[in-house]
Amino acid sequence: MERIILHIDVNNAFLSWSAIYLLKNGFPYDIRDRYAVIGGDKSKRKGIVLAKSNKAKKCGIKTADTLYLARQKCKNLEIYPSNYEWYLKMSKQLFELLSKYTNEIEIFSVDECFLDYTKIKKLYGNEITFAYKIKEEIKNTLGFTVNIGIANNKLCAKMASDFLKPDKVHTLYQNEIEKKMYPLDVSDLFGVGKKTSSKLKSLKINTIGDLAHANEQTMYRIFKNQGKDLIKKARGIDDSLVVYWDVEPKEIGNEITLQEDIYNKEELYPYLFSLAEHVGLRIRKQKKYAYVLAVTLKNNHFKRYSHQKKLLNPTSSTEEIYKIACSILDEMWQDEPVRLIGIRLDKLTTSQIRQMSLFEPENHQQKVDVLEQIMDEINYKYGSQTIKKASFDKNNLFHKRLK
Repeated sequence: MERIILHIDVNNAFLSWSAIYLLKNGFPYDIRDRYAVIGGDKSKRKGIVLAKSNKAKKCGIKTADTLYLARQKCKNLEIYPSNYEWYLKMSKQLFELLSKYTNEIEIFSVDECFLDYTKIKKLYGNEITFAYKIKEEIKNTLGFTVNIGIANNKLCAKMASDFLKPDKVHTLYQNEIEKKMYPLDVSDLFGVGKKTSSKLKSLKINTIGDLAHANEQTMYRIFKNQGKDLIKKARGIDDSLVVYWDVEPKEIGNEITLQEDIYNKEELYPYLFSLAEHVGLRIRKQKKYAYVLAVTLKNNHFKRYSHQKKLLNPTSSTEEIYKIACSILDEMWQDEPVRLIGIRLDKLTTSQIRQMSLFEPENHQQKVDVLEQIMDEINYKYGSQTIKKASFDKNNLFHKRLK
């Protein structure tokens, strides 16, 4: 199976996160649109620039410039203090959002991470489409932008995310390395610092392509074992794994942006069916159940609203999720054009304590759960449409739902 790795990198994290904090606390304007920098603690960092806006960057201000030098470059410069406690909070929110989709996330720094998409591609589909989806979700939910690099390993994913910024998705697959990476300056290769770059250029190794084709014996003589590693990197070779941590998501959700506005409520049922399949598979994979189910809509004026229902018995059943979601949609329908629809499962639990119904056969839900787990394993291994319950045919559900 071909590996698919995503690298998610927050654009100008400290300045963006400070801007969000200020706006949330009543600040009159967005400092991302000003001649602004985030300045370090003068007593500890000698007053250096930690982050800069695009306007400040155009004035020649660089990260690690002293604030004195920055003021010389830009007379009307605005300087704002760092807020590490807030940065950590924003960082945590980012990683929690991503953990809704997979737990295979390696936190590389406070504002960037690697995500192994290989195993979940069958669930979410094309990785480029998925990357654009989460990029927009981060922007709309958390208020800042990210770059996402997609590749067959971590090195190339990291390189791809550093291409044109901000708010972009880039690929650097194995078959794109010569075209996209070889022409770059050798100093752009991840892991090559100033000293190494200077040494390489003294050997007339100016581009990553030059390094990829460098003589291994010459490289060993000058760089010892590092020489072989440098050539390997320049060729885009990286076998390192995504070392992930287990994040327990507080909720599980999926949304679909419609290709065109939908005016008829009944036309939304098939989308709810697809969403129920996705969230149902994900919650069962985590061996959890949900006490709360919510449906979200966005109208053609971009107004977002949602309704939720607290369940008497927690569920992980796709069929049950679908039927409840349909009933919520019926209750919240405002007879207006819809351009986005979503399902969210909340109040997750690992135990399924059910209140028995007189109309439900004994052990019925346990049998349903076991059957869906078996179906999940087959579909996850062989493809999402390999096997379905006969009674859970979408055409039957769309036209005979809740009967």
